[in-house]
Amino acid sequence: MNAPALLLLNKPYRVLTQFTSQDGKATLRDYVHAPGMRPAGRLDYDSEGLVLLTDSGSLQTRLADPRWKQEKSYLVQVEGEIDDQALERLRRGVNLNDGMTLPADAERIDEPAWLWPRDPPIRFRKAIPASWLELTIREGRNRQVRRMTAAVNLPTLRLIRWSVGPWTLEGLAPGQSRAVEARDVQNFLKQITSRYRPASSRATRR
Repeated sequence: MNAPALLLLNKPYRVLTQFTSQDGKATLRDYVHAPGMRPAGRLDYDSEGLVLLTDSGSLQTRLADPRWKQEKSYLVQVEGEIDDQALERLRRGVNLNDGMTLPADAERIDEPAWLWPRDPPIRFRKAIPASWLELTIREGRNRQVRRMTAAVNLPTLRLIRWSVGPWTLEGLAPGQSRAVEARDVQNFLKQITSRYRPASSRATRR
């Protein structure tokens, strides 16, 4: 049986993670020709970075459904200085209006030297410094990363998704895409199916 098709796309800023728009906003269709493929998960209009597209419903579920525990890593530019207390709160989980988040991996980082400039650029406030962190989560709540940083008094200025599961943005400029080799998709499906079983499936076992 053929492996599902999988495409990696570096979604630019202010692009909808869908193929149609009712109000003239840019969509994935402006950057990739992928008939029959759908995004595996969402990425906000005002966020940038990795979007995965596939023609397989089962692969889409394994990539996007939090029950399959796929890690998603983000490079986040925030307003303010990141201190150890803020990092520890993110690592433990923070209380949002829809409940506590799961523990996250959070580290201070330098601004990536390879990062492309954003268009339009970030508006800075001269009196307040900006910092960068790398945040890895295992959930998929609406605007979760932005809400997490806000909860620790570090408003997000710029958000770039670097990775989903084993796949990253490496080598992809904004708007560029790359197909994943079939053998790599097959290997991923074998590994994820043997390693994890969704919580609802475990609950039915006797």
